[in-house]
Amino acid sequence: MIETEEILSIKEASVWATKHIGRMVTTSNISYLIQYGRIKKIEEKGSIQVLKEDLEQYYKSYNGYREMSYKDQLGNDLNWALSFDQYKEAETTKHVHRLHPYKGKFIPQLVEYFLDNHIDKFKTETYFKKGDIILDPFSGSGTTMVQASELGMHAVGIDISIFNALIANCKVAKYNLIDVQAEIARITNKLKEFLSKSHTVQFEEELLHALYEFNTKYFPVPEYKYRLRQGLINENKYGTEKEKEFLPAYNSLVKKYKVKLRQDNSDTFLDKWYSQHIRNEIHFVFDEIKKIKNSDTKKIINVVLSRTIRSCRATTHYDLATLIEPVTAPYYCGKHGKVCKPLFSILKWWDSYSRDTLKRLADFDILRTNTFQYCLTGDSRSIDIFKELKAKNPAFGELAEKQKIKGIFSSPPYVGLIDYHEQHAYAYDLFGFERKDKLEIGPMFKGQGKAAKENYLQGISDVLKNCKKYLVEDYDVFLVANDKYNMYPTIAENAGMRVHNQFKRPVLNRSEKDKAAYSEIIFHMKRK
Repeated sequence: MIETEEILSIKEASVWATKHIGRMVTTSNISYLIQYGRIKKIEEKGSIQVLKEDLEQYYKSYNGYREMSYKDQLGNDLNWALSFDQYKEAETTKHVHRLHPYKGKFIPQLVEYFLDNHIDKFKTETYFKKGDIILDPFSGSGTTMVQASELGMHAVGIDISIFNALIANCKVAKYNLIDVQAEIARITNKLKEFLSKSHTVQFEEELLHALYEFNTKYFPVPEYKYRLRQGLINENKYGTEKEKEFLPAYNSLVKKYKVKLRQDNSDTFLDKWYSQHIRNEIHFVFDEIKKIKNSDTKKIINVVLSRTIRSCRATTHYDLATLIEPVTAPYYCGKHGKVCKPLFSILKWWDSYSRDTLKRLADFDILRTNTFQYCLTGDSRSIDIFKELKAKNPAFGELAEKQKIKGIFSSPPYVGLIDYHEQHAYAYDLFGFERKDKLEIGPMFKGQGKAAKENYLQGISDVLKNCKKYLVEDYDVFLVANDKYNMYPTIAENAGMRVHNQFKRPVLNRSEKDKAAYSEIIFHMKRK
């Protein structure tokens, strides 16, 4: 019998954990830990309780433990205040920041920290004020532009990728939300009507029912995951056995409903990574979007479709980033601790992301200010910023030319880490956008050898030299980089700048599988 003082109810555990780590832990958070086997479930007289000892062990990384561990690995010059570990994921992905997935973006709190007017023991002066113009020459998904809008500042973004510019501009555009909602409803109804003429819905319903019964029997929640964490089950062996055991039932359903698992061709990304059923639905929705008359409405709903089809690729839940081979059959999923299935319809994600997008746009509408933000598509090494801005937004272009740009806040690409066009290959295929992979600075396909590093150093230097022409004399430039090759002092020198200060921050909650301690530096550069 466990002593009463050692066990806590869900609510008591929530209160204890909140006090223990100094941030809100809800009852839902505790339930999540139980469901995914992080802590053991104890049932006493019909109520669910947990061991306080289990909670203490789980939260060991908090209350300074994680900070000390990171500093041991990365050095005592690590600025923990810039970890922003007090924020939940919902806050670091607030409103339009999660309008579309984008690999390699920084969190909005980091941008806000350097742009706003507060000072502290680390940031001893302010650099920008309301009405200033901020430039992000590596705009990506537009985080800097969005935060500038919140803070009452204007912002110009530049990106070589036309799709990145689309995402960024859709985040800061102003919409007739009634029109957006009406068009989404129209397309959703059309999609449901389209699906009613196929056997996809019946097939998935039967498959889900079969999987539910199978997983309940062989992967009970939360017992299975708890036993897994205790080392009582060989996950690879057990998962593979059960995956094979379910296969005959799956093949029987595929035959019954005449499901076509692959397309006839595999020449393009859309050909290879989507089942025939999903491909048909994608093109049906895309054709309906083409009928929309309002251009802004059309663009944002295209972003919803892009977000949807990214989630519907024929891959496993644990391999969304690397994409090894298309998956066309149920598989053991280490992420969820059960047998999962590939997708056969986009309806679920389309419906979910449509509603989510409307909410995020409405939330941002409350916070945005009456300022200019626009992302230009072009090469930051050579683009004529004021000329291109006047062509796209004359009023903003004239203001920028008269006032000039106060400074830069940006996160340049890292050497040989990401192919920015390839991560959205599905969208380039669908929308027919021109790819400019060869103009990327530091892409993965060029590697991390000597030539790649020299090319990268020259590229970033050229961007700063070009952008400097559009800045005020007393500018402030902030570049976020993991400078493991120590290139940024040379880059600053090449651009006629000096590194005025640098802030080393820990990067927490990374999406990569490598969970080792990781840091990046915010280089503050000024005129030499």
